[in-house]
Amino acid sequence: MNKRIWVLGDGQLGAMLAHAGKPLALDVRPVDIMTPTDEQLPLAPQDIITAEREQWPESALSLQLSTHPHFINGPVFGRLADRFTQKSLLDELQVATAPWEAVDNHSNTETLHQRYGERVLLKRRTGGYDGKGQHWLKQAENSVIPTDWRNHAIAEQAIDFDEEVSLVGARGQDGQCHFYPLTLNLHQDGILMASIAPLSRLQPLQAQAEKMLSTIMQGLEYVGVMAMECFRLGDKLLVNELAPRVHNSGHWTQAGCHIDQFQLHLRALCNLPLHRPQVNFQCVMVNLIGIDKDDRWLSLPNAELFWYNKEVRPGRKVGHLNLSAHNLQQLTDSIQQLQHWMPMQYQAPLAWILAEFAHA
Repeated sequence: MNKRIWVLGDGQLGAMLAHAGKPLALDVRPVDIMTPTDEQLPLAPQDIITAEREQWPESALSLQLSTHPHFINGPVFGRLADRFTQKSLLDELQVATAPWEAVDNHSNTETLHQRYGERVLLKRRTGGYDGKGQHWLKQAENSVIPTDWRNHAIAEQAIDFDEEVSLVGARGQDGQCHFYPLTLNLHQDGILMASIAPLSRLQPLQAQAEKMLSTIMQGLEYVGVMAMECFRLGDKLLVNELAPRVHNSGHWTQAGCHIDQFQLHLRALCNLPLHRPQVNFQCVMVNLIGIDKDDRWLSLPNAELFWYNKEVRPGRKVGHLNLSAHNLQQLTDSIQQLQHWMPMQYQAPLAWILAEFAHA
């Protein structure tokens, strides 16, 4: 009988986990936990539970899943979903992150500016992603703390970083950790637009990043794939955010590695053999955000399309393209073709990709 894994959430990450489970003969079943229902699932004692998100609404269904004895990493999700407890963990483990503090009834903007400078970023403790749940305090604009953010936010020092990178790794049940190469990311309005990996110029930072993420996963006794988003400041990394799950910046592994992040996560959960994934070639990932599906993308000889079959709305992730970069001329031609086909908001990210390879 195939091992059965239930996924809290049935979005694109759950769908890709289910797809990755098929070659391993794993029965991966994403569960819609956003639609209220009295349904109970036929869970068996040996089933495994994972999640594609850090938070979920409480319901009979989500409680049935999250209280199962084989809900792997159960205590970790809530701890990392709250930016206060996530930041506290990083400080406790002595992993570098931006200076911060909780925002409460005693917080005032003058003191925050004295401690952290002219620009201070407020982040909601829970729920904010893709640029949401953030509020800037700018001394020049006399910004104030929104009343309803007190006791529900943290304040961070603004970081003038050189660029954003991420590391995706996995920890097995035996405590061994395995990592993909560092990924270079470009965000626009707080939303990930494109990723490139691997890059030889990031290699000198690989050991530092692996030590940081290994410390975190070991400290949590975490099992499975975790993503660590970082700011690069010269030759130093600061953790921005952690995701206890497969991650958007790891999608390039579907094309570029012999074990992608989804299969690596399932292997770890099921105690199957783990080892460092082999990188077959360099990849570029382009997120498809708020745009209609265009079958012309399929004409690109080095492109793999992953379409999420969601309703297209502004700012919504509806798919991604993975472009292999083992042939530089072919990659350049494909990116230039996408510049002709894609709307204005894609011109800067596509130009960023071309510039990165021009300087490689």
